[in-house]
Amino acid sequence: MSVLPWLVLLAPLASAVIIALLTRRAHSLSAVISVVAVLISFICSCTIFAKPEISATEIPWIEIRGFLRVPIGFTLDSLSKTMLVLVSGVGALIHIYSLGYMRDDRGKSRYFASLSLFMFSMLGIVLAGNFVMMFVFWELVGLCSYLLIGHWFERDSAADAAKKAFITNRIGDFGFMLGILMVWGATGSVVFDDIVPQLWRVTSNPTFLTTCVLLIFCGAVGKSAQFPLHVWLPDAMEGPTPISALIHAATMVAAGVYMLVRVGFLVQASPDALCVIAWIGTITAVIAALIATQQDDIKRILAYSTLSQLGYMIMAVGLASGEAAMFHLFTHAFFKALLFLGAGSVLVALHHEQDIWKMGGQGRNLFLTFITFGVGMLALIGCPPFAGFFSKDAILSLAYNRNPTIFALALLTAFLTAFYMMRLFVVVFFGKPRSSVARTSREAPTSMLIPLVVLAVLALIGGFNFFARHFLTVPHERDAAQFVPGLALVAMLVGATGAIFLYRGRESDPFSFAILRKKFYFDEFYRALINATQELLARISAFIDRWVIDATAVRGTSGATWSLGALLRLMQVGNLQAYAFIFGLGIVWIIYFALFR
Repeated sequence: MSVLPWLVLLAPLASAVIIALLTRRAHSLSAVISVVAVLISFICSCTIFAKPEISATEIPWIEIRGFLRVPIGFTLDSLSKTMLVLVSGVGALIHIYSLGYMRDDRGKSRYFASLSLFMFSMLGIVLAGNFVMMFVFWELVGLCSYLLIGHWFERDSAADAAKKAFITNRIGDFGFMLGILMVWGATGSVVFDDIVPQLWRVTSNPTFLTTCVLLIFCGAVGKSAQFPLHVWLPDAMEGPTPISALIHAATMVAAGVYMLVRVGFLVQASPDALCVIAWIGTITAVIAALIATQQDDIKRILAYSTLSQLGYMIMAVGLASGEAAMFHLFTHAFFKALLFLGAGSVLVALHHEQDIWKMGGQGRNLFLTFITFGVGMLALIGCPPFAGFFSKDAILSLAYNRNPTIFALALLTAFLTAFYMMRLFVVVFFGKPRSSVARTSREAPTSMLIPLVVLAVLALIGGFNFFARHFLTVPHERDAAQFVPGLALVAMLVGATGAIFLYRGRESDPFSFAILRKKFYFDEFYRALINATQELLARISAFIDRWVIDATAVRGTSGATWSLGALLRLMQVGNLQAYAFIFGLGIVWIIYFALFR
């Protein structure tokens, strides 16, 4: 038994507690404590990854004999070990980057306390050995995202974005909870290792199985921002840029994909559910890529890029290949963290100007940011030999062999990805500066540049070893679709070349498609739906309040009490003769009742 998994999990929690209780006024010390804690988690994760056999003590938590058993136990297989290194490693780089980015922020201690709690929550999801433990950490991740997206809560836009993320995720999480309850009701257990032998109780009823899987998938739809619950993720850009990088790269949005692969024994048992999952991922990938082509905010372009890439991952899960999904999740974490942190470097240099049409010429002023951002861009669009080429190829080959329609849409998405990312790159880094801040920009602090260089190296070489492992797992996919990489390369070249031709030297966007700029009017639709629903519920509630609660329960009861009191008051006249008369009537009534009844 090893204490290393406990150190991985509890070091960020201890950091959050210490900062919140003891060092919240010592901003620099809070930052150091948070960075040290995540480095401890990373070192321990690497040690765990290097050890072939390692386990941790299981602690009893909830024990109701014959009814429910929920231990605090860890899953330490190759999947969780890889995720531990990924989450803690990327998290450590983002912590270091935050030292420079948040150095003058008044809420620095609060930021690092929330950041440490976020790391604790995500590492808990990775290590969880049962549904209940996973769901607890799952909800804690939702709370941390609310705190971090709304870090600058004095801005209405940040507060609204935090609420939007929190509420939207609760919708998906409610379905996730129902799915967990259904699995527990059928198998009698919430522990992953105990569910597998009892899985026949679920699979014996295909309708029940499909319902369970789709409800569990609802959790991933919320966390991984899939259609139709994708609307919260672009607005999450209101938080500090390092948080955007952390959410989009290795933590929150990755949790949904990881969860689906972790419970793959259940998900892959339902062909109908897999079909739904594959199409949800495909629709998300295409819609998000289309919207990204018409966005002008640098962080929102990257946000819709994340949505699209998550769609690829969910697509792979639906095509029954958790390996391809995790492979792309792994490489995506490197280049997407690099892109967001690179965008943060640009924003710091431009005093947080986010409109790409007020930038331009930054390749000269921010040379290192330009190089590293270029590496991330090439990895994202699938240019060989960068990491994204291998992982995206794996998914495209998978789609080609299993669903030609999905493959065609995935290839279209690859073309759009190259187009909007090259558009962003050309407009921001080439041409003439389009504003005064763009002309006077200077490179970011060293603490922000070091993570960029590290992530750029990983985005370059991160695909090779995992590429080999993946295709050793499913070699028949490579043999059946040898020309798919060529098609992907053509799509990438056409998209990138088209963007260079259309946007080189431009002062403004030559195209304007309202439906794409308005994001297919999803926000407007949801706003109208909520307003209509609230108005209807308000009218129903007002009717019930006025005519049921007020008229019947409140006024009816008070009126009856008043009437009874008024009747009794008439009998209290204060006249002895009247009292004697009433007393006599009472005696006569008693005699009559005794004699004639």
